[in-house]
Amino acid sequence: MRTVKPKKALGQHFLRDMDIAQAIAATVDVRPDLPILEIGPGTGVLTQFLKERERLLKVIEIDTESVAYLHENMPQVNVIEGDFLKLDLDGLFDGGQFVLTGNYPYNISSQIFFKMLDNMSLIPCCTGMVQREVGQRICGAPGTKEYGILSVFVQAWYDTEYLFTVHENVFDPPPKVKSAVIRLTRNSRTSLGCNEALFRKVVKCTFGMRRKMLRNSLRQVYAPDSPLPADCPYLDRRPEQLSVNDFIQLTNLIERTQPRD
Repeated sequence: MRTVKPKKALGQHFLRDMDIAQAIAATVDVRPDLPILEIGPGTGVLTQFLKERERLLKVIEIDTESVAYLHENMPQVNVIEGDFLKLDLDGLFDGGQFVLTGNYPYNISSQIFFKMLDNMSLIPCCTGMVQREVGQRICGAPGTKEYGILSVFVQAWYDTEYLFTVHENVFDPPPKVKSAVIRLTRNSRTSLGCNEALFRKVVKCTFGMRRKMLRNSLRQVYAPDSPLPADCPYLDRRPEQLSVNDFIQLTNLIERTQPRD
């Protein structure tokens, strides 16, 4: 029988615990009406339980050895050979929505979530397993050390749930860190209600100097001759103390104070 060797360059750590695989598969059940795309199925440990959902299922795998294994052992599964980060999601399910899931490769997990944000109209639900630190950042609450750029960007559009922690010894090879299973569900927000490009700039700029108060870090954002009002409630705070709504209000305040071109 064909075997697959985990490849460090691809961030592969194959899950061996069937109970955990079943629990991850169950996270997609909040949207039983939608098809599923699994990223990085490897040898199909998670795939076998996703198949039981009797929904349209596609998997995308970049490792040719894993693709060959899946074709041989799960011939009924629709396998796309390629890179998820380069995949055109608009045509994946005839332009329809889907649930995104997987045991995500550690080395590209943040990029996966940024692509999800770029395609949020197609992905109302995203679940799966990531490095615990990434899961903590995505689900981090304001005021915590985990709260940062990824937290704000994801939580602006999704409700986040940290479901459970997975220990190292259930993988082959065992990673050096623990993992987390999370679920992200689109919230009701259809617009941020602010200049979204400026919002992203403000978040990145302030967290780029997260130890500084905003009166100092924001000098890179607004014009020197158009400072924020002295009574701005955010100037003496650090970025991790601001909620998503605070960042939206701050963005609108900055835009109102800036000279028009």
